[in-house]
Amino acid sequence: MAATQRIAAGAVVAAVCAASLAGCATGGEGEKAGAPGPQKAKPAQAPPKSPVRLIGDGSTAYTGAQPHLPRPERLKPGQKPPQFVVFSWDGAGEDGQRLFSHFRKVAKANNATMTYFLSGVYMLPEVKRDLYRPPQHSPGRSDIGFNDEQGIADTVEQLRGAWLEGNEIGTHFNGHFCGKGGGVGEWSVAEWKEEIAQAKQFVKSWKTNTGMRKSSPLPFDYDKELIGARTPCLEGRKNFMQAARELGFRYDTSGVNNQVWPKKQDGLWDLSMQLVPFPGRKFEQLTMDYNFMVNQSGTTSQGDPDKYAFWGDQMRDGLLQGFQRAYDGNRAPLIIGNHFESWNGGTYMRAIEDVIESVCTRAEVRCVSFRQLADWLDTQDPDTLAKLTTLTVGEAPKQGWADFLSGRPAPAPKGVPGAPAARQ
Repeated sequence: MAATQRIAAGAVVAAVCAASLAGCATGGEGEKAGAPGPQKAKPAQAPPKSPVRLIGDGSTAYTGAQPHLPRPERLKPGQKPPQFVVFSWDGAGEDGQRLFSHFRKVAKANNATMTYFLSGVYMLPEVKRDLYRPPQHSPGRSDIGFNDEQGIADTVEQLRGAWLEGNEIGTHFNGHFCGKGGGVGEWSVAEWKEEIAQAKQFVKSWKTNTGMRKSSPLPFDYDKELIGARTPCLEGRKNFMQAARELGFRYDTSGVNNQVWPKKQDGLWDLSMQLVPFPGRKFEQLTMDYNFMVNQSGTTSQGDPDKYAFWGDQMRDGLLQGFQRAYDGNRAPLIIGNHFESWNGGTYMRAIEDVIESVCTRAEVRCVSFRQLADWLDTQDPDTLAKLTTLTVGEAPKQGWADFLSGRPAPAPKGVPGAPAARQ
């Protein structure tokens, strides 16, 4: 029996108490030998209310504000923006590779938080597969399979810990259907809403579907936690975005963009992945492990072992070059997407870990989740953001950040009408 299954339902209360350090005392010390006799009794006080409120069957719970979520601050006039970097994971779940738990440790060691896009079917046991009714497919169909009780227990443990550490839990939806014949690119707005509702439901009912009713709940309300996503294979974005907007989502990261500052598109922050240098090649490459793999070994995930080290270094160096030109240039957030996969001998996981360790502890760098980035963007003066979006890839303000974001009109170039006379 997994450790997660043995944890009593009150364990999450202890975790939340530890995070908040408030209202969690369990009693005073007993009487000691030689101590004075009983003191005058104090009026009884009602115990503090527990911050935990179970939702539905107890698979999820409201536990108060998320711990370790920094309060976003508006840039001061003339202040250079921080360099944001977002590491995100498609189809997040814990399996025998233990990559979810590994990268939680890597993130904590390097002052980083991340976004984990959970596939809803990873919370649904194989024996209950027919509960999933994918749009344009027969019930119980999934191109990425389902899970077993142990896998769900392990995934719940990682999701719980990740959220309490300040990470975000998004969605990668369910069956991961790509291409023709019912792929997500062919889904209507209504079908996207149906898929999203099922992704939420599998998270909100994993206890019922597995029978693990004594396990601790996930410590968040998924209806409120879920504010963004990345579509499978980056397909179906147009109709998904309309559905997401109507459902109250705040961002989408299913597109491809250059390294420039984000804008809102149809009410959602467009936090698309970006194109970065591809060392040794004449074209730029999307910031995702899968795309590096396709351009290195083709569609096979296990290419020539003699090239594994080179391919990993190529991805690492491309991401670092993209980071550096933003850091020294326009400070546009760098947005990176990954999978918990050991493609080509795990070389892409090594590359990502190298990048995290190289950039997340640097001065003026914040490795954050999409939620934290969206919170920061929403906090800024719209005029400031508008100025930032005028900077092209790698372009630093010619007059310096202090003047560029000072809130004052930029000085006229010397030698033109109205410019101050040059000193003699």
